[in-house]
Amino acid sequence: VQLVESGGGLVQPGGSLKLSCAASGFTFSSITMTWYRQAPGKEREWVAFITNAGGSTYYEASVKGRFTISRDNAKNTVYLQMNSLKPEDTAVYYCNARIGGAPYWGQGTQVTVSS
Repeated sequence: VQLVESGGGLVQPGGSLKLSCAASGFTFSSITMTWYRQAPGKEREWVAFITNAGGSTYYEASVKGRFTISRDNAKNTVYLQMNSLKPEDTAVYYCNARIGGAPYWGQGTQVTVSS
């Protein structure tokens, strides 16, 4: 199983970024995918998840209305479009797949929101 995140960077408050997570080594279309983030000195928290066929999405309260999770099962990729970014969104963002009860993580991508 491999998960590789990309798309992070430095952005000004109010700006946008789109994160990608390329997956391999498992049947991507069968697995719910989740984005998490971890800010300095804080615990990792879930941000959004999307069910296997993409029919349902769920968001943590602080990002609802600003972030959109999506997936392309043909490309084995899950995305996180982040709009109206705030300094408090600064964190390392990870994608996660739970397969057979075991969690798998990517290496993370840094998102920094600062003027």
